[in-house]
Amino acid sequence: MLKNKTINTYSHISHDCLKPFINNNSKVLILGSFPSVKTREVGFYYGHKQNRFYQLISLVYNEVLPVSINDKQSLLDKHNIALYDVIYECDIIGSSDSSIKNVDPINIKEILSSYPNINTIILNGGLASKLFDKYLLKDVPNCIKIFRCPSTSPANARMSVSDLINEYKIALEK
Repeated sequence: MLKNKTINTYSHISHDCLKPFINNNSKVLILGSFPSVKTREVGFYYGHKQNRFYQLISLVYNEVLPVSINDKQSLLDKHNIALYDVIYECDIIGSSDSSIKNVDPINIKEILSSYPNINTIILNGGLASKLFDKYLLKDVPNCIKIFRCPSTSPANARMSVSDLINEYKIALEK
């Protein structure tokens, strides 16, 4: 009897499916690597219910955990936080960061010149940090603080929420 095999195939995906969450009051830019399938389905950043991003942000700022996209956006706006990703376009299998290839990065120069109040960049996870160094670091002025933080993804189960809070609290202090 033959078993059904799932064939993992690459999809070429652009960030056009998810615009940056940013405005003129943004001071902190948090960059992930690339939106997961679930995030693309939901239509807003860190859309997987098990991602600890919003739990972390609400605990750092002693706020109520946001549930709706509007609540999440309000929380981010209140604390001048912008969200985007290092990768603008790539080939990827599902949500697998390890499958990412043919990376086309975002235009960080354009973002920073369009939003001059950004004074801090936080990299959410190891891949975001690695790709940031490879593609974007050279275009970031020295006056902008850069923090490399652990991923809030459920795949990063070795980090507790308490551990994440300790890392992000330093980066989010003003």
